[in-house]
Amino acid sequence: MSMAQRERQALVQAMAEAGPDAPTLCGEWTTRDLAAHLIVRERRPDAAPGIMLKPFAPYLDRVQAKVVQRPFAELLDQVRSGPPLLLRPVDSLMNLTEMFVHHEDVRRGVPGWEPRILPPADEDRLWKVLTGLARMAYRKSPVTVALTTPDGRRTVAHQAGDRTVVLAGPPSELLLHAFGRNEVRLEATGAPDDVALVHALDRSV
Repeated sequence: MSMAQRERQALVQAMAEAGPDAPTLCGEWTTRDLAAHLIVRERRPDAAPGIMLKPFAPYLDRVQAKVVQRPFAELLDQVRSGPPLLLRPVDSLMNLTEMFVHHEDVRRGVPGWEPRILPPADEDRLWKVLTGLARMAYRKSPVTVALTTPDGRRTVAHQAGDRTVVLAGPPSELLLHAFGRNEVRLEATGAPDDVALVHALDRSV
């Protein structure tokens, strides 16, 4: 089973345990809203472009508003079953970060969460994704942003002059930060004002 598949199953389990009205890190979305989003993203190609393209967003909202009204158990079953057959060959490529990040969105949506300790192979997969994603995530930074891991890996996510903020932590935590989440366990070094700027960035990709 791929990491994307494992994260999918763990995400569904976390949503089931939390219940349909539990908060997530996705703004005002509950677990029910998040499940509906995942279904529309994978199963409604007519509406999914609205996730990225604002002109299509109103239609996406209408479609998702209908999907979210289904019984919660039915939503979880659809998420659990995975993408349609035609998309399964690219499931790992398309869904690794989606399932990992949203799993943590549910886990960290309430106080008292603790980071998971992932196998080294999983951290390696996330690092490979992160090195490409980070350039987009930190593109708006007014200062240089570098990312480092406990085992010595380093990448410059964005170059912007002499002022530098270094974010240090495992790839999993760095990836969550790059996806705009601040509920992470990282060490940030640099001038305090610069660190605050990086944490406040619009890191949407």
